[in-house]
Amino acid sequence: MKEHSIKLSILSMLADGSFHSGEGLGVALGISRAAVSKHIKGIQAWGVDVFSVQGKGYKLAQSMQLLDQQQLEANVNVPLALIPVIDSTNQYLLDRIHSLDSGSVCLAEYQSQGRGRRGREWVSPFGCNLYLSMYWRLEAGMAGAMGLSLVVGVAIVEAMEKLGISGIKLKWPNDLYYQDKKLAGILVEMSGQAGSAAHLVIGMGMNLRMATDAQGITQPWSCLNDVTNHEIDRNQLAAELINTLESALNDYEMSGMHGFVERWNRLDNFLDRDITLIMGNREVTGVSRGINEQGAVLIETAQGLETYIGGEISLRGSAS
Repeated sequence: MKEHSIKLSILSMLADGSFHSGEGLGVALGISRAAVSKHIKGIQAWGVDVFSVQGKGYKLAQSMQLLDQQQLEANVNVPLALIPVIDSTNQYLLDRIHSLDSGSVCLAEYQSQGRGRRGREWVSPFGCNLYLSMYWRLEAGMAGAMGLSLVVGVAIVEAMEKLGISGIKLKWPNDLYYQDKKLAGILVEMSGQAGSAAHLVIGMGMNLRMATDAQGITQPWSCLNDVTNHEIDRNQLAAELINTLESALNDYEMSGMHGFVERWNRLDNFLDRDITLIMGNREVTGVSRGINEQGAVLIETAQGLETYIGGEISLRGSAS
């Protein structure tokens, strides 16, 4: 954190979207104009679009709302760590599970090693999106975590609905979609021993505002700004997600999947559509019929209604 303090201070000053001279930034921070230029290059390496105009100075391509620790803490009831630059919010919590209270949250502005399912990279430019992880101690143990990522997906969509954001759907087992394009991903990482509580770290990365030429993304994607057509209050969104997720996990702890199946099926992006479920070298084609009480996906095939607990869904005849 300390080594990034000057870059973060520069970003805080540039966040208003106005021009700031290199000289003015240097005076405010007690550094040279050359040092300012060097830090700007470091900021650009975080994926921030900063440009300079001779005689005017530096300017962000778009204004930026930074996450605010005090504002967040005033609106949530769980321990919260805001670490602007981090390797991975999930990894931060995984490294500390034995000293954390259940419900503890880590947020970041930028992840250098953000990851999705199966070790995939999650592209994480600074200040554009939302990177959030929560630690949860599940007393029911690892066997009780079946279907938990589905519950998390429901909670995230319902949180956005509370903010008046509609049209978001779920892709089994762990993605959020808007108009058949990926909006957010969920990664649940778990550890524990048989007969004891399970330690869960639930990570979420959501696209809020991404450059149209974003590098490293290999599938169709969307941003929340595409849904709302206006800038999202990132602090308000983060607080609502945290509170709704905590409530949903408490419900899940008490009642398991009961009540969540109907809530999930209401939001299923692929319900009653032709799909292909890909499981390694095997493919199953049929019509999606939602999920069951165990969190398995239901597919109506030529052989009848079949259930599956693993694999990747795609629309039949098109990558998704």
